[in-house]
Amino acid sequence: MAAPKLILEPNVRAALDAGFAANFGGAPERYFSAPGRTEIGGNHTDHQRGRVLAAAVNLDTVAAVRLNGTNTIRILSKGYPMSVVELDQLTPVESEINSTPALIRGVAARFTQLGCEVKGFDAYCESTVLPGSGLSSSAAYEVLIGTIINGLFFDNKVSQPEIAMIGQYAENVFFGKPCGLMDQMASAVGNLVNIDFFDKDNPVIRPLGFDFAATGHALCIIDSGADHADLTDEYAAVPGEIKAVAAQFGKEVLTQIDEADFYARIPELRKACGDRAVMRCIHFYQENARVPKQVEALEKGDFEGFLQLIKESGRSSWMYLQNVIPAGYKAHQDVAVALGLAEHYLNGRGAYRVHGGGFAGTIQAFVPMDILPQFVAGMDAALGQGACHVLSIRPQGGVEAFTE
Repeated sequence: MAAPKLILEPNVRAALDAGFAANFGGAPERYFSAPGRTEIGGNHTDHQRGRVLAAAVNLDTVAAVRLNGTNTIRILSKGYPMSVVELDQLTPVESEINSTPALIRGVAARFTQLGCEVKGFDAYCESTVLPGSGLSSSAAYEVLIGTIINGLFFDNKVSQPEIAMIGQYAENVFFGKPCGLMDQMASAVGNLVNIDFFDKDNPVIRPLGFDFAATGHALCIIDSGADHADLTDEYAAVPGEIKAVAAQFGKEVLTQIDEADFYARIPELRKACGDRAVMRCIHFYQENARVPKQVEALEKGDFEGFLQLIKESGRSSWMYLQNVIPAGYKAHQDVAVALGLAEHYLNGRGAYRVHGGGFAGTIQAFVPMDILPQFVAGMDAALGQGACHVLSIRPQGGVEAFTE
C-alpha cells in the first residue's frame, strides 16, 4: 500500500518560504522531503551485500525549489555556505572530495547517464537530521537531491530503490566515501524495511508492518557528542579489512564465501590480513544471520526475543567489529560512555547498541515507556540537553511534499 501524501506543517513551509526568498528572491514552486534513517539490525553488513533491517524516521531534510533557467544548480542549506554546481562538468572534481557539491554533482551526473536532461534550479533546505546524528544526514541529502531531480526533470521515472543507488554512486565516486547502500535505501523507500543486498543490482526489499509504538517501548537515538570529523579512515578500514579477507578467497565480499570455509582458513587469514580483520568477519557472519531472526521475532510478536537479539548485536559490534572506540583513543571514548550510561539507566530492561557506522555519533536504545522520562533525563544530564531523541517511524521515503 502506498504511503500517505506528505503534508508540510505550516511553520515548516513558512520557514522554507522565508529562507528561499531571502537567498534567491521570490517564492519557491515546489517542495521535497527525505527522511533520516535508523538502523535496526545489520551493523556494517550492507557493504558486504548482506542483510539489514532499517527504518525511515520522523526527522527529515526538506527543500523549497524553483527552476532558475540556467545550467547551474544552487542549493543553500541553513547554516552552511551556498553549494554551486555547474552542469557542464559532470565528472568527479578532486577539490570537491568530502564536500556537499560532490554529492550534488554525483547525483546529477548519474541522472544524466540515465538519459535525464538535468537543468538548473535553486533550492533552500532545512533539516532536523543533524550532521553526525547517526540518522544519516548525508543519505537524506542525497535522496533529497535525487528526488528533486527525478520530480523536476524525469517525470519520476526512477524508482525509490534506484534513487538510493544513485545516492550511493554519488557518495562512492564523487564524494570519496566507500559507503554501503543501507542508509540511502531506508531513506528513499520509507517505513520499516528488511533488505537483502546479495544481488547488488536488484536488492530484495520487504516492508514490515510492525508497530513499535504498541510494544510499550520508545525508540531512542542518543547523540554521544562525538564528531565524525577525521574518522574517514576508521570507517573505510571496516569494509577494507573485510574485503581483504574476501580477496584471499578470490571473492569481492563475504556473502560470496561460505562461513564454514572462512572458519577453516582462519590460521592463514590471521597471518595474511591480521586479527582485527578476522574478528570483523566473525561479526559479519553473526550479524547477517541475526537479521532474519530479528524479522521473525517481530513478525511473531516476540518483542522480548527481538530485544535480546538487539543486545547480541551490540555486543558483537563492540567485541568483534570494534566500531565503538577509534583506534588509539583514550581521552575521548564518547560512544562507549553513552553505551555505559544506557546500560545504567535501563537497569537490565530494554536494549541498547552502537548505531550506524559507529566510532562517533550515536547509540540506539529501546526504552520501556514507564522509565522513559528518567532515561531521557539521565542521558541528557550526562551528554547535554537534547542528546536523547525519541523517534517514530515515517511511512514516506523521499517524496514531493505538499502544503495542503
